[in-house]
This record gives sequence, C-alpha cells and structure tokens, in this order.
Amino acid sequence: MSEPRPDGPAPSPGRIPHGPFRPGDQVQLTDPKGRINTITLQPGKVYHSHKGSVPHDDMIGSPEGSVFRSTGGIEYLAFRPLLADFTLRMPRGAAVVYPKDAAQIIAMADIFPGARVVEAGAGSGALSCFLLRAVGERGLVSSYERRPDFADIARANVEKFFGGPHPAWRLTVGSLEDALAEADVDRVVLDMLAPWETLDAVAKALVPGGMVCAYIATTTQMSRVVEDLRSHGRFAEPYAFETMLRSWHVDGLAVRPDHRMVGHTGFLVTARRLADGVAPPARRRRPAKGAHPVTGDAAPSPGAAPGDPAES
Repeated sequence: MSEPRPDGPAPSPGRIPHGPFRPGDQVQLTDPKGRINTITLQPGKVYHSHKGSVPHDDMIGSPEGSVFRSTGGIEYLAFRPLLADFTLRMPRGAAVVYPKDAAQIIAMADIFPGARVVEAGAGSGALSCFLLRAVGERGLVSSYERRPDFADIARANVEKFFGGPHPAWRLTVGSLEDALAEADVDRVVLDMLAPWETLDAVAKALVPGGMVCAYIATTTQMSRVVEDLRSHGRFAEPYAFETMLRSWHVDGLAVRPDHRMVGHTGFLVTARRLADGVAPPARRRRPAKGAHPVTGDAAPSPGAAPGDPAES
C-alpha cells in the first residue's frame, strides 16, 4: 500500500498515525543526551532551542525516524510520540494512570477489540486513550467523570492524541452510580476514590463472565474493595496485585539495573461477574491468624485460628 501524501488527509481518529510528517502532527525531537521536546508541526514555524533552530518545513514531508541538524550543529531524532510518551507529558487535572498500570489493565482485565467498556473516572484521559486503542473503532468506551473541569481536560487530551473526537468514546459528566446508562457491558474499570460504592451499579451493568477492574492507591482502599467484592455475592474471588518497573543500563560489559525504577503507583483488583442467581463457592483457604477477629458467641474452639472455616 502506498504511503499517504504529506498534504493528504490525516488518518481518521482512532488509527495509528503513519507515513511522512504532516502539518498538525505532534513530533518528539530527542537530542543526543536523550532530552525530549514535543512540538506540533506548522508550516512556516521554527523550533528554537539554546542549541540552534530547526524549521518545521524541513520536517514536514519527511519520514519518521529522520534526523535533523539544528543551526547550532545539534542532531535531533524525530518520531511521533508513542501513547506512553504522550500520557506521561499530557496536561493534567487528575493524576494519570502510568503506562505500566494501563498495560496491566488492558491485559489482566482482558480488554479486547470490539469490547463495551465503562470507565470511571476519566481523570486526565490517559487511561481512556489506552482503552480506546484496545477496543478499536467498533468497540465502546463510556467514561464517567464527576468533575466538569477534569472532563474538559480529558476530552482535550483524547482529541489531541487521536486527532479529533474518537468514534468509540462517550464522555459523561456525572457519577457512575447515578448516571450509568449502559447495559450488557463487557468490562468496567474503576479509577476512583471509593470504587466499592459502585458495585451494585457495576453488577447490574456487567454481562455474566464480565470483569470489573479497580485501580486504587492505598492498602486500605485495596482491602475495602476486595472484602466488599467478596461479600457482594455477585462476583467471583477477586485478585489483587501491583506491578513495578525497573529499566536496565546496558553499555558493553556494563550491564546493571538502573538506580531509578517506577515502583508503587497503585494496586489493581480484578473480579469476574457471576451468573444471575449463582452464589460464589465457599472459600477453602485458611486465613492468617487474627485476620478476621471473632467476638461474642462465635469464639473459636480451642486450638483453632480465629476465622478458620468450619470443617465440612
């Protein structure tokens, strides 16, 4: 297939940009020290730095991966930003979901092309972009955001990355538990302070076998959402985890882990929706001693750990 002309129409929203640089494209210029500057190409404009300048017209029409030399003799490598790059540098209202967590959400919540996904809240739009990439133009991502100012930032960021309104995205200003209108939803992703407050609405919207995925920051939030999922009665046993990312320095024989790493950013909790009228099986794992304190008439028998399940 032939490459699109530099002055031709831009790709439709939701598609990965490719081909030569066009006016309006975002371009990352990386200098020899790895410092990155992101610009938007405009005919007649010039990129200026303390190491000289590069005319935008020199970049327009050139293929990705080109190198441009500034008037000061510095070579800049030019690429379109990856989604991970874009989300880390986007304007923010709420904190963004880091790419390492967004990747785990896509994988562990099994977000697939054509899926119907509900997201709460939209925040700055970072996770919305990842979800839209995963479901494609034939899927649906319905995002709920309580704060109008955050919703405006999310909308601007999503449209900036995809080059316009994405055909698979709906953004609603309001709380999920009050405004949720979707039914037969495949996945629900909760990025909010108290996700346990939405479980009734989530269970009603999800199809049997569908999945809820909560992204939370603290251990107390994680404990609360896990226990509430267990006690709700319409979800299978939840799974809680976190991911940590460590890069490596590789230069000849000098191979070692970098001194910096992206450690804790948040916890993820996933759970499957049970069929209607089905009770979750009784848990058979023995809890840790003291994990579930027992009071009153339910005191354990001598030698039994508090919270031990009864013998069958």
